[in-house]
Amino acid sequence: MISSLAAQLAAQATNSVASLDLHLQKSAHSTSLIWEPKDATSQTFRKIYSICFDAFSELCTLEPRLSRFASTLFDEASQHLDRTTKTAAENEGLDREIQAFLRLSGKWLNLQITVRAVEWLVRRFRVLEMNTEFLITTFLPWHSLPVFNNLLDILPKKLPPVYHFLSPYAASHTSIPRERFVDQAIQNRDFVTILSRYTIGSCQAHQGHHVLVVFWGTVISQALGARIERGRSGRQGKQIENDQTLFALFAPIVGEAMVVKKDPSLQIASYMALSIYATKGNLDDGALAAFMEQLVVGWSNDTVEPGIYCLAILAQQRSPKQLSRKVTKALLKVPHLPQILAQIGQKLNVDRLANGICLALVERLAKRGDASAIPIIDDLLRANILKEQQVSVIFKSLIVAAHQLDDTTDESGEARNSLGLSLTSLSQAPDELGEIIQKTLTNVDFDMEQLELKLNTSLRRNQDHLLIAAEIKIKAEPGEMKGISSKGRLEAALAALQASKAHPKSCLSPSSNSVFDDLCETFLLLNATEESLDRFDGLPLLRQDASIKDPFYISFFMRVWCGPFPVLARVAALEKVKSWLKTHQDASVDFQASIPYVIAALSDPSKKVRRTAAGLLTVLGTFYEGKRKPESVWGSPNLYDEDLEIKSFGPDACGKFLPRILSALEECILSAEYIHTVLKTSLESSKSSEGKDKKGMSQSTRLATLDFLSGHVVKSPLLTLKSRLLEALNQVRGVSSTSRTRFLLPVLQWWASLSPEEATKLADDEKLDESSLNSSFVAVVSPSDKPGLDALFDILKSKSSGNREVLVRAVFSHTEKIWPTMKGETQVYVAQTMLELCFGEYLVTDLVIGEAMQLLRNVELSSQILGIFLEDLGSLPKIPAQASPSKKRRRSSSSSTAHPSETVDRTVHDMVSKTTFVLELVEGSDPAKHPELLDILFGTLSELHQYKIHIGSELGYLQNLVLKSLLAIIPVYEEDKNLKIQGSHGHGDVLIHCVQKSSSPSVQNSALLLIAALATTAPELILHSIMPVFAFMGTSVLRQGDDYSAHVINQTITSVVPPLIHSLRRQKRNTVLGTTELLANFVTAYEHIPSHRKASLFHSLIETLGPNEFTFAIVGMLVDRYGATDEVISFAVEIMSSYSVETQLHTVSQLLDLVTDVFKPKPTLSAALFPTEENQERRPFEIAASQMSLVPRLLAGKKLRSEVGAVVEKDDMEASKIRELYAAILANILLMADTVKGNKFLHDRCGDSLANLLNLLSIGEFIKAVENLLDRPNVVLRQRVLRALEIRVDSENRTDAKSRVVLLAFLPTLTAVIRDSNDIHYKHTAVACVDKISEKYGKKDIEAVTAAAATIAGDHCLGETDERLRNMALLCLASLVDVLQDNVIAILPTAIPKTIEYIGHSLEGDSPNSTLHNAGYHFITSLAQHLPFMMTGKYLDKVLAISLASAGKDLDEECDDARRECLELLAHQVDAKGIFTSLERIWEIAAASELIAIREYLQVLGMALDKHPKTAVSKNLFSLSTVFTGALDLRRTKHAGGDWDDVVSSQIDALEDLVNEVALKMIYKLNDTTFRPIFSQLIDWSLSLPNTDKVGQVARLQSLYGFLHAFFDNIKSAATNYATYIVDNAIQILTTADLNDKMLVDLWKRVLVTVTKCFEHDGSDFWQAPAHFNAISPALTSQLSKAASIDLKPELIPAIVELAAAADSQDHHKELNTAILQHLKPKTAPISLAVVLCQQALVDRHGDEWLQALPEMLPCISELQDHGDDVVERETHRWITKIETVLGENLDAMLQ
Repeated sequence: MISSLAAQLAAQATNSVASLDLHLQKSAHSTSLIWEPKDATSQTFRKIYSICFDAFSELCTLEPRLSRFASTLFDEASQHLDRTTKTAAENEGLDREIQAFLRLSGKWLNLQITVRAVEWLVRRFRVLEMNTEFLITTFLPWHSLPVFNNLLDILPKKLPPVYHFLSPYAASHTSIPRERFVDQAIQNRDFVTILSRYTIGSCQAHQGHHVLVVFWGTVISQALGARIERGRSGRQGKQIENDQTLFALFAPIVGEAMVVKKDPSLQIASYMALSIYATKGNLDDGALAAFMEQLVVGWSNDTVEPGIYCLAILAQQRSPKQLSRKVTKALLKVPHLPQILAQIGQKLNVDRLANGICLALVERLAKRGDASAIPIIDDLLRANILKEQQVSVIFKSLIVAAHQLDDTTDESGEARNSLGLSLTSLSQAPDELGEIIQKTLTNVDFDMEQLELKLNTSLRRNQDHLLIAAEIKIKAEPGEMKGISSKGRLEAALAALQASKAHPKSCLSPSSNSVFDDLCETFLLLNATEESLDRFDGLPLLRQDASIKDPFYISFFMRVWCGPFPVLARVAALEKVKSWLKTHQDASVDFQASIPYVIAALSDPSKKVRRTAAGLLTVLGTFYEGKRKPESVWGSPNLYDEDLEIKSFGPDACGKFLPRILSALEECILSAEYIHTVLKTSLESSKSSEGKDKKGMSQSTRLATLDFLSGHVVKSPLLTLKSRLLEALNQVRGVSSTSRTRFLLPVLQWWASLSPEEATKLADDEKLDESSLNSSFVAVVSPSDKPGLDALFDILKSKSSGNREVLVRAVFSHTEKIWPTMKGETQVYVAQTMLELCFGEYLVTDLVIGEAMQLLRNVELSSQILGIFLEDLGSLPKIPAQASPSKKRRRSSSSSTAHPSETVDRTVHDMVSKTTFVLELVEGSDPAKHPELLDILFGTLSELHQYKIHIGSELGYLQNLVLKSLLAIIPVYEEDKNLKIQGSHGHGDVLIHCVQKSSSPSVQNSALLLIAALATTAPELILHSIMPVFAFMGTSVLRQGDDYSAHVINQTITSVVPPLIHSLRRQKRNTVLGTTELLANFVTAYEHIPSHRKASLFHSLIETLGPNEFTFAIVGMLVDRYGATDEVISFAVEIMSSYSVETQLHTVSQLLDLVTDVFKPKPTLSAALFPTEENQERRPFEIAASQMSLVPRLLAGKKLRSEVGAVVEKDDMEASKIRELYAAILANILLMADTVKGNKFLHDRCGDSLANLLNLLSIGEFIKAVENLLDRPNVVLRQRVLRALEIRVDSENRTDAKSRVVLLAFLPTLTAVIRDSNDIHYKHTAVACVDKISEKYGKKDIEAVTAAAATIAGDHCLGETDERLRNMALLCLASLVDVLQDNVIAILPTAIPKTIEYIGHSLEGDSPNSTLHNAGYHFITSLAQHLPFMMTGKYLDKVLAISLASAGKDLDEECDDARRECLELLAHQVDAKGIFTSLERIWEIAAASELIAIREYLQVLGMALDKHPKTAVSKNLFSLSTVFTGALDLRRTKHAGGDWDDVVSSQIDALEDLVNEVALKMIYKLNDTTFRPIFSQLIDWSLSLPNTDKVGQVARLQSLYGFLHAFFDNIKSAATNYATYIVDNAIQILTTADLNDKMLVDLWKRVLVTVTKCFEHDGSDFWQAPAHFNAISPALTSQLSKAASIDLKPELIPAIVELAAAADSQDHHKELNTAILQHLKPKTAPISLAVVLCQQALVDRHGDEWLQALPEMLPCISELQDHGDDVVERETHRWITKIETVLGENLDAMLQ
């Protein structure tokens, strides 16, 4: 009980406001959104209010709605408001005010004035504690701004549970990413609820803003998607539970947000979230439908389009069914809905939404008769957003709705009319929509005919009937019939007909049209309303009772079933006639006049009509059974007009004709076209269709039948009847010799006589296609019927042809169609007529001319026709010089006469036009099929040349047409040897004229191709004039870059050149000499030929001429004409590389022969190929230079080399041929080299050619050639051979075993050359060859290489006096050392001394021989690398000694590098004893050398010390110490020599630095035991000189202390004990040194810096020992007295400071301080200044430790302040300042 009470009291104390806790009050007052706590604490509420109110006032200008808070939250009284004293109700009221203010101001939180206004709520109204959750929510959208971080910093530690996730960010002061809020929304439903409630509430109060809505929409959408994904894991039951939980959470939020019309942005954000929910979530149709309804209820004008987007997404997720009534009603109010959906459909699928709308609207239409929905459905179907199945379902629904509509639901009929128009338009759509609907119509189970009749429309395609009720003139005015039902209209129509007084004789007469329209309207209304037709039959106007004699009744129905009326109407008409005939079968009347109309019904597109027509025809057939004879013929003479009485055929003929149709009725019912076949068979064949037992139709019967049917076609006013019967009759060619055209021609003439308006009206009245009618009418003309053809041509020639363009095109189309079946003479007649239409004197239209031309182009013209046309061209009138006026063709003129020049121009134009057209016809008629035209075409070509002269025009196009035709014909003559070309017409001359005189490239090309073709077929026609052709080609066609020109050239070359060559050979003439003109033409044109054509053109030329015979001539002429430029030579190489190896080598051989011919006194071939002008001298050397520049390049090709190698390896006949050519070329080059020896350029080209030639062969073949050549006496040649061998060896592969064997076998030969030859250059080359061979393959044959090495090292090579040979020998020996290794030792006793000797010789004189110098060092370097044990003793001594001499010479960098590389290898490779002892032995030489040589010596010593280990250094310590003591004595020796100056001094200093460096390397490898004796000896050595040699003593001590400085500086504390050896000497030098002596001053300084380093690195308290300190301290301090003589600051003061540091004790410091201060007594300014500076340094270094002696210093400081010397006083003041800085106290009081 007690513990429970305590807990309650504790909780109350925790949660209560500690109003009496001053500390808490201060803390709360310092919490600020803007200011730092320390600044906020000092602020009063009045000051805060003043600042915040100003910000609030400024904010009210942006958001006026905030002004109302001026009297509440921002009232002046609010400064004294304390919420802790308010009641709960008062605080609730304040909360509402605060929340309202925060909602309104949340939009402007990115502004500083808003933050300041909110600051008042934080400071005065304590919103951080009392409205935490609402405040954070207000700030959440601005989480990326610094103000949100400021808020996190001041939030209370105990946050609301929903915002606990913000605590880590408040502690770390980092920004919160948006993803963190999304994660919280996924995990915490309370966060979603609070955020949504705040956002929706703000928007409902019209207090929301864009940033808030975007933040809410993003968080909700992403969280929703993530929760959906997460909810799909687990068992199915768990997933369902997750879905229900999610729906319960988000559905109310999204639903509430969608109806907030005040904020469109919130609605759009909710649409986004809903779209994600619908897409990813498992929502059922009910939920989706509810969301859709809620969406449309809440949307506004601003959100309609985004809402439709969302609706589309929702609809895609539900099953495909109609939308609810509420959604449909809302969508109907959206303007331009189909267009909006179509636009949205481009981005996402809207098919289900559109489908649902359409289905809902169809239901609305069916139930209410609402016609307003029809346009929307129509537009949606056409918008291409629905799938095929959906379109089909919607259209079926529309059909169902059309059946359901009646007068009950659609009293006015408006819905049915609109629906009918829409269905018609949709069904007849030309695009994919129409195809889908037509497919749908074929699958419906409705009575489509009845529906079409009901809607007064036609829905199905391919039907030739359309309701004409709209065109029937209703007698009543439109206003009178409006609102009257169908039955009312029917009664009105019947009443009007009952009262009619009209009495036409037949419905097929023109006078009956108005009566027929009235009757037809009534008949259609009766069919549409399903009323009985008996009332119709009873109309007096029809005169049914008198129908046997009066044709009006039956003719009415005949016109109906042949008219453009619905199927039911046509069927009803047929049924009425059939019924009437059945009731009058006993009548003795012949009804044959109805048979054509029944036949027309049998070709009706509707199967129902055909079936009914078949029944009617069966009934008609009963009238011709038996032997009864009719007394009269029905319809005669009143069926048509009285002047159009038809000719009937007898009952017997009809009785024979009808059975043939009756026997095929079943097939006719199935196919509308079968009746055409039946008629064609019946009229063209006398056989019965039923077998041999029945008698067929006779010729007379068939002719009578054809006459009978044709008569009805001619006289019937119905175009439908004419069209359908003509479709059948036009397939009948005729009966016997009588053509169908005889009977049917009048109908064509009638149709042609109509005006365009009349023809169009007739076609439109019966809903027929006018173009099809035109085709049917002109098709009555059979192929060989001249009157019919004349009738067609009359149509074309008539003046009215321009008005009947469609008919004109039909005439030409039919003429073209029947052309293949025309007889030959008919074709000639038609073709000539067509040509006359084009170019005759008929006044025809341009259409007729164009169609006539096109017909002639399209049909296949015979050779006879083309020949006639061409001959007609030859008879064209000649162009007179002054023509008389003539009639203007095809065009009228306003003047009676034309000017003569105009007449001539017109004549020329007409002639050229006709010629062009005829030649185009010939060219387009496949001239190869008409070889007979060859001579005529050549004649035409000749005529064109004459025309050119008269006209003054090129006529290139016409010439080209003729040439192309001839080109097509010539191959026929080549294939058919029976065809011969007559040469009497000068065909060749005509073609040459074309080539030479024409400026047209196409004419030239065609003529060249024709010449090429003739050269193959009939060469005798063109060979006599072939050269002008090639001359022309060189100046024209060869310069063209197009593909066709290239083809022309290629054809000309390949066709013309072979006959020419054959002719030359037949005449036993030199082919090259005989074709020089031809070759010259091509070579001259080379520079003008396009670059991409050159290679292929010359390749074609060479191939045709013969590569072996002509390649050399062409490439030689090219080089001669254009020079041996890189371009020309590269081109020649490219040409050559395309031929075989044999051809290439043969060409090179021929080129060499050609060059040889140049130098003959009387050249033959070269004179022809390289002609000179008459006044010019021969230029043999110039010609030879060009040709010989080419030869090396031809032989240098890699491809040639590989091909030669491949051929030679085969070792067959071809290889033998190649070797022969190779030998010939080699002989020619050698001979040429001797011939042109005096011309350096030519001689060099010969050498290049020879080298490249030798490189062609493999190394084995090459060696064979070399062995033979080396026996020749020409040393220069042999040398070149060996040089080529050297180059070849470089290019050989090390792994090539064949090359290795051959070259090593060749070494003895080279050795013999070196040994036996007296020519130094030859030997030099041989040694180079040995070097190359040994380097690459020497290790494989040591013996051969050893022998060669011995020879080279001997007197015949290395021993020769020629320095170049010596140099080469040394380099070769260097390489051989690497190859032979130990095997080379045998020659070293000879080689090494000579090498050292030669190095020495190379240094002699003023200009050293650097080449020999470097060669010698290369050899020594090779020995040092591979045989270092041989480089010891005297050899090493000599090398080191000669190196000192070399280093002392001023040689180039390359020499220095060679020497240093050698010495470095010696230092590293030679053993320690050898190198150290050798260095010791030659020290005397080194000491006498130049300083730079000594420096190099020391570097070698240093490298050796680096290389060898400690043990080796210890063992050779004596030698090393000797060297070092000698090196340290260099200063003394140089002084003693007397050549001492400042330059030498600086050089010695630098050298001693190196000595010290090298010495340290040695010391590092010694231990104390081994080094201490050496050190002791070194000290003793430095003091060993007699007193008489003062300068020597000082010089040695300078060197010693220089070494000791480096020693103590580098060895550091380990060397401190060695100071024992130098203390006394150092003290002595310091105390006795005469500072007036320059050397002693230097020594004094060296001592000071040395002891300074020793003090600095004292790590063993060596100098702290009294013995050592007491010894050195007085010596150092006493030096202060020398301040007047020398600057003590650089050396002495640092020494004293370091001594104080080393002697680290208070006593030593006091003693040292006292000694220093004693020097102030004399008051000498320099000494006083030195003391002060020393004290400053000591204070800086030791600080408090040194100032322990301050009391002793103070009197001195006081005195120094009044010293009298400005510098001393200034430095004293600085000393005081340093002391004060260290002590932190002012010394003024102490110094008083």
